[in-house]
Amino acid sequence: MTRILLTNDDGISSTGLHVLARTMRRHGDVVIVAPDSEYSGAGAALGALHLLQPVAKRTSVDGVDEAWTINGPPALCTMFARFGLFGQIDLVVSGINPGANVGRSVYHSGTVGAALTARNGGISGVAVSQAVAGMGIEGQAWDDMIRDQEWQSAADVASVIVGQLVEDLPADPVVVNINVPNLPLEKMSGWRHASIGSAPPRAVGSATLEPLGGTEGCFAVRMEWGDIIDSPADTDSGAIESDEVTITYISRLQPEDRPDLGAVDIALDGLLAS
Repeated sequence: MTRILLTNDDGISSTGLHVLARTMRRHGDVVIVAPDSEYSGAGAALGALHLLQPVAKRTSVDGVDEAWTINGPPALCTMFARFGLFGQIDLVVSGINPGANVGRSVYHSGTVGAALTARNGGISGVAVSQAVAGMGIEGQAWDDMIRDQEWQSAADVASVIVGQLVEDLPADPVVVNINVPNLPLEKMSGWRHASIGSAPPRAVGSATLEPLGGTEGCFAVRMEWGDIIDSPADTDSGAIESDEVTITYISRLQPEDRPDLGAVDIALDGLLAS
């Protein structure tokens, strides 16, 4: 039977993780290995292992037979998978992240970072994220923003994709980045293969330093959201704003992808000439 490892960057208590894990049981044996606290924005970081002194702790999640926490980021959870700490793992599924991971947010996402790290270890990874209505509205508490998430819709979309993957797992591991609108399935506009946009639909637009009273040389960094960004329809950013499911296959970094920067070559020739 296929064995699927579930993780996320929001921590073991996340509702999205629990819904996704229970849904993945349609496709095999499920084990949760998730951070013991939130690691949003951790990317593919493993942390300072000599300081972390990683600890794996058994826990329980309703509807899932086996669950663990790790005192580190999601990439560390999936790195351990390749060492067989949690049995033979055939596929890693990361999410459901509240908030779309599109545009440049892909680079910083712990959800995506877990899937990338899985591939580095020879295991295909699927990252699942869902749009959040009102992202970036000033004064709105996070818990209020995600109160009405359609978690099962995102899990059902992921289930279709994972179901096809486990039928014939690729010999060369892949990373699939899925972004789902926060809507019932019947209200979604469709789906598309999308390229990674240059920016998310809305991003931090400015940052300023404000002195902290009574502490010389210390400043609070105040960040404000920018305006909504209009992205091309064929990008993940544009598609999710049009209520489409976006599917993006994230490629490896390859030497042949290097740009043609002849001036750099000439400068190195000069520096290292014998």
